[in-house]
Amino acid sequence: MGITSRMIPTEDASARKREIEEKLKQEQETLSFIRENLEKSDQLTKGMVSILSSFESRLMQLENSIIPVHKQTENLQRLQENVDKTLSCLDHVISYYHVAKDTDRIIREGPSGRLDEYLACIARIQKAVEYFQDNNPDSPELNTVKARFEKGKELLEAEFRSLLTRYSKPVPPILILDAISVDEDIELQEEVVLEHLPEAVLQDIICISGWLVEYGRNQDFMNVYFQIRSSQLDRSIKGLKDHFRKNSASSGILYSPAVQTKRKDTPTKKAPKRPGYDNDLRVKLHSDALNEKHGATTGKDDVLDIEIDSYIHCISAFVKLAQSEYALLTEIIPEHHQKKTFDSLIQEALDNLMLEGDNIVSAARRAIMRHDYSAVLTIFPILRHLKMNKSEFDSTLQGTAASTKNKLPTLITSMETIGAKALEEFADSIKNDPDKEYNMPKDGTVHELTSNAILFLQQLLDFHETAGAMLASQVLGDTYNIPLDPRETSSASSSTSDFNKRLLSSYICKVLGNLQLNLLSKSKVYEDSALSAIFLHNNYNYILKSLEKSELIQLVTVTQRKAESSYRELIKQQIDIYQRSWLKVLEHLTDKNMPIFQPGAKLKDKERQVIKDKFKGFNDGLEELCKIQKGWAIPDKEQRDYIRQSQRKIVSDAYRAFVQRCANISFTKNPEKYHKYRPEEVEEMIEKLFDTSA
Repeated sequence: MGITSRMIPTEDASARKREIEEKLKQEQETLSFIRENLEKSDQLTKGMVSILSSFESRLMQLENSIIPVHKQTENLQRLQENVDKTLSCLDHVISYYHVAKDTDRIIREGPSGRLDEYLACIARIQKAVEYFQDNNPDSPELNTVKARFEKGKELLEAEFRSLLTRYSKPVPPILILDAISVDEDIELQEEVVLEHLPEAVLQDIICISGWLVEYGRNQDFMNVYFQIRSSQLDRSIKGLKDHFRKNSASSGILYSPAVQTKRKDTPTKKAPKRPGYDNDLRVKLHSDALNEKHGATTGKDDVLDIEIDSYIHCISAFVKLAQSEYALLTEIIPEHHQKKTFDSLIQEALDNLMLEGDNIVSAARRAIMRHDYSAVLTIFPILRHLKMNKSEFDSTLQGTAASTKNKLPTLITSMETIGAKALEEFADSIKNDPDKEYNMPKDGTVHELTSNAILFLQQLLDFHETAGAMLASQVLGDTYNIPLDPRETSSASSSTSDFNKRLLSSYICKVLGNLQLNLLSKSKVYEDSALSAIFLHNNYNYILKSLEKSELIQLVTVTQRKAESSYRELIKQQIDIYQRSWLKVLEHLTDKNMPIFQPGAKLKDKERQVIKDKFKGFNDGLEELCKIQKGWAIPDKEQRDYIRQSQRKIVSDAYRAFVQRCANISFTKNPEKYHKYRPEEVEEMIEKLFDTSA
C-alpha cells in the first residue's frame, strides 16, 4: 500500500513535464513565425520608403518646372483682363459720342405708344450729358446731347398734355346723378366710382409726371394738369345742368332724379334721390299757389324751379367730382404741390357755382323789392342744402387757400341776410297791406292776404331749422321779445336748435298778430257788421284749421301756449256778432207791444195792426236776410252747418212760439197774407244760408 501511493505522484509529474515541453515547443514555433514575418515587414517598409523617397524627388523636380509656367500664365491672364476692361471703357466712352445719333429717330418720333422705350433713350442721353459735364465740359458733344435732352423733355411734356387732353372727358350726367344719389331704401349702396382716365393712360401719365419731377426739374406740367382738369370739371357740371334742363323741358314738368323715369342711357341702377326733395316739391306747389294769387306767370316759375333744383344738384356734384379729382391728383402730382394744384383746379367750377348762387340771391333781392316775398322760398331749399353739405364741402376744400374756403360761407351768409330781410319785410307787408274795398271778397270768404300768409308760413314749417337759423344770424331776437334761457346769450352765436325754434315761433306769432290786426282793419270796409263778422270768422277759422292741419300750431305754442284757445274764442265772438244780425228779425216775435186780450175777445183795429206789423216785419226781415246771407260764404262745412243749425233753432223756436200765441187770434180776414211761412219752411230758408248755389 505504501509503494503504490508513492508512485502516483511521479507519473503525474512526468505527464506534466511533457505537457509543458509541448507548449514550449509550440510557443517557440510561434515566436519563430513572428520573427520571420517581422523580417519580411522590415523589408517591405524599406522598399516603400525607397519608393516614396524617389516619388518625392520627382515631385520636387515637377514643381520646380511648373511654378514658373503658372506664374507666367497668371500674368498673361491679368494682362488680358486689363486689355478687355480698357476696350470696354473705350467702347462705353465711344458710345456717348454716338448717343445723339443712335437716339435721334426715337426722339424725333416722340414717346407716343412706346413710352418705356422713349424713357430708356432719354436715360441714355442723360448719362451722356453727365459724362461730358464731368469729363469734357468744353466738348461740342455736350451741347448736342444737352439739346437732345431738352428736346426729349419737351416732347414728354407735350405727350403729357396730349394724353390728358385726349382722354380727359366730362363725366356723363347720368353717372354723376348716380354718384350723388341718396336712396334711403338701400342700407348698403355700392359706391359709384368716377373713372376719369383709362388705367393704361393713367399709368403713362403717372410715369411721365414722375420723370418730369425727378429728372426734368420741371413744374410747368402741373399748370397744364390743373388747366385741363379744371376745364373738364367745369364742363362736367355744366353738362349735368344742361342735361337737367333738357329733361325738364322735354317732359314739361320739374325734372328731378327722384322721379323714376326709364331712359335708354340710364344705368340699371335705381334713379337717384336727393335729401329734402319732397319738401322742396311742396315749396314749388305752394309757391305756385302764391304766384297765382299774385298773378305771376307759371312759365317763369317753372324755369326758376328748374334752375334751383339744378343748382342744388350741381352743388352736390361739385363736392363729389372735386373729391374724385383730388384722388386722381394725388397719383399724379407730388405731395407738396397737391393742395396748391387742387386749389387752382377747382377755382373755375367753384367760382361759377358761387356766381350762380349770387345771381339767385340777386334775383330774390329784386323780387323782394317788388314785394314778391314768395321768391324768398327759393332760397330755403338751397340754403338748407348748402348747410347740410357744408361739413363735407369744408372737408373737401381742406388745405386750400382761405379765400377758397370762405366762398361757401360767404354765399350762405348772403342767403341768410336776404332771407332774414325778406322775412322781416313780409311781416311788415302783412301789417301794412292796404284796406282796398275792391279787393275785399264780396261773400266774406277768406282774404287772399290770409291764404298767402298761411301758405308762406307753412314753408317756414318745412324749413323751420333753416328759417330759425336765418333769423338768428341777423340777431333779430330782440325784435320778437323772445324769453331766453339765462344760460344763453342774445347773440347769433346762441343759435342753438331750441333758440332758433323759439325765434321762429315768435316770428310766426308776430306775422299772425299783424295778420289779425290787418284783418280787423279790413273788416271795417264792410258796411254790414254781420258780413264783417262772417269775414273775420272765416279768416280766423281758416288760420286755426291751417295751423292745426300743417302742425304749425305746435311751433306757435312754443311761445304762445294759448294760441289755439285764443283763436277759438275769436271765432266764437264773431259767431255771436253775426247772430245779433237776426235780432231785428226776432224782435218782431217778442211780446213787445203785443196786445193783451182775452180768449174770444174781439181785437181793436190798432191791436190787429200790431200783430199784422209783427208778421209783416218778420216776413220781410227773414226774406231780406236770407236773400242777402245766401250769397255769403262759409267754406268750412263744419262751421257752416253749426251756424245754420244754431240760427235755425233760435229763429224756429221763437217763430213757433209766436205762431202758437197768435193761433186763436182773429187779426185778419186773410191770415195767409201774413202767416206766409210755416215753421218748417222757415227752417228750410235758413238751411240755405251761405249757399250760393241754392
